[in-house]
Amino acid sequence: MSMRACIWPIVLTCVAATLAAQAPAGLPLWAYGYIAYPAMPGDYTNRCQAERADPCDRPGGLPTDPNNTARTLQGSDRTYTVAQINARYNPADWFPGDHPPMPDVVAHGKEANGVRACGICHLPNGKGLMQNGSVSGLPREYILQQLGDFKAGKRHTADPNKANGYEMQAIARNLTGEEAQAAADYFSSVKYTKWVRVVESETAPAFTASVNGLFLKAEGNETIPLGNRVVEMPEDTYQTNILRNPRSGFVAYAPVGSITKGEALADAGKCGTCHGADLRGMMMQKVVVPPIAGRSPSYIGRALYDFQQGARGGANAVFMKAAVQKLSEDDVIALAAYVASLEP
Repeated sequence: MSMRACIWPIVLTCVAATLAAQAPAGLPLWAYGYIAYPAMPGDYTNRCQAERADPCDRPGGLPTDPNNTARTLQGSDRTYTVAQINARYNPADWFPGDHPPMPDVVAHGKEANGVRACGICHLPNGKGLMQNGSVSGLPREYILQQLGDFKAGKRHTADPNKANGYEMQAIARNLTGEEAQAAADYFSSVKYTKWVRVVESETAPAFTASVNGLFLKAEGNETIPLGNRVVEMPEDTYQTNILRNPRSGFVAYAPVGSITKGEALADAGKCGTCHGADLRGMMMQKVVVPPIAGRSPSYIGRALYDFQQGARGGANAVFMKAAVQKLSEDDVIALAAYVASLEP
């Protein structure tokens, strides 16, 4: 075999790795929980198409504690280890009095086919983390519509490395009609309250990113230039990342002037025509338009980009596609900051 023949496979491998490391064109890294796109991203587009949902459960994404230390949380009479807090089919519920009784699919999921409990990602109160989304306070009909879109493959994510965007398709396929209705009834009954604090700034605390797309403040008080992005992170790293405290929310750092610019864009784009004058949702042409006021700016940024790229289908996409098609990333940043700053 010639030296050229020996080198050629290596070149192909290097080229393939280089191509794989490229983010989708125009992807707003901050919205998907990236500081930089992974050098070796995964491709989850076809990984969850079988019967089970857990092939899209990204390994190494949850904290561990080799000492199995018992943890407590102020205001709660419960005690959990980190393993119990992150138990996929029975996650911690620190404050059961804060919400109605959870249906089984929310509290435990379905281990038999790898469907994690809804409460581990979205929390028992449905407010969720920056890498997923808040589902509390959404209309029942809208939740059912979105589960139907996931099930039918009409909704996914524009980022092939975002595992949970494809995991939701598998989860939706594995839910019975009764389970989907129970989850929708539950989360729609839980009031969504302020969860994100928006701060306009030229800097942000130094931070890292977890493999699941959660920004975490670094130790110490170092700050870094914010740049042209929104950086959303827990108000308290330990409370959110280790304890999953459902009473400890998020802070989002946005460029100076973002909120005012976002308000002008929302007014010019007539967002209130569909989402209501206060962006708290409405019914339009028999389609339920969700409330977005006060929701995660990371989620808002992802939604706008996903609609632009055609990753969001279904009835709502008909209205959103034209509205978002010409938005620049600067526009997305401003709109995300403005919407998140509003009172729910």
